[in-house]
Amino acid sequence: MTWGVWGKQFSTSEMEAMIRHCVSVGISTFDHADIYGGYTTESEFGKAFAASGINRASIQLITKCGIQYTGGNRDNKIKHYDYSKDYIIWSVEESLKNLQTDYLDLLLLHRPSPLMEPCEIAEAITILKKDGKIIEFGVSNFTAAQMDMIGLRIDVDVNQIECSLTAHQAMHNGTLDYMLTNGIKPMAWSPLGSTFKEDSEQTRRIHKALGLLLDKYNATEDQLLLAWLLQHPSGIVPVVGTTNKKRLQQAIDATKIELELEDWFAVLVAAQGHKVP
Repeated sequence: MTWGVWGKQFSTSEMEAMIRHCVSVGISTFDHADIYGGYTTESEFGKAFAASGINRASIQLITKCGIQYTGGNRDNKIKHYDYSKDYIIWSVEESLKNLQTDYLDLLLLHRPSPLMEPCEIAEAITILKKDGKIIEFGVSNFTAAQMDMIGLRIDVDVNQIECSLTAHQAMHNGTLDYMLTNGIKPMAWSPLGSTFKEDSEQTRRIHKALGLLLDKYNATEDQLLLAWLLQHPSGIVPVVGTTNKKRLQQAIDATKIELELEDWFAVLVAAQGHKVP
């Protein structure tokens, strides 16, 4: 999301170098959405990936569809959602052209719409899978009930949700429980939450709690935050947004950290501001 005009504004060569670096250190999955960069970032990435010469089979491409933004190359009068069969299929075909690939490893419905019709969504996904244009299908920001509604018609493999120490509601409202029960893989966007973005009573408590663990685990605060998420039994996959090469390596190394049980809860208590019930 932040590689294009919504963030770093990488040139084609800079984006190619970033793709190469990610792959070289073991990060092979790239998370897109059609709307990123006002419908421009997919195309920019596609050009950079084509220039890289990297084998398509060695990476995984994810994208999302459904949000209709105003401005850019869309003649929309208001931001809205579109999950009609024809639009989903058309959107995937546009993403394939932009990313310069024959298939997507994973397609996600970007946000739930009050007007989505599960049977029509299932029909579109069935066609796309049959044609080999998508491998897996999932959703993003969906509740347990919404996953159930879609999942009764077509298999849901993934749900990408907001989940972090400062936004851990999914651990308590049944969302992650539902995914664990039904074998749906959780992805977490903004996995570091607001810990480094805000100065509040909550973030000060968190920094204090993490500070007591830095030497014990020989880790940085951002690594401990990722390790905390990774320890959830549902198998959360953090979507790391940084383009800083050092922090990317730190994120990889965080996968090797396992917090002791009481340390995990000490961090949770710091975020909540009270002991567990």
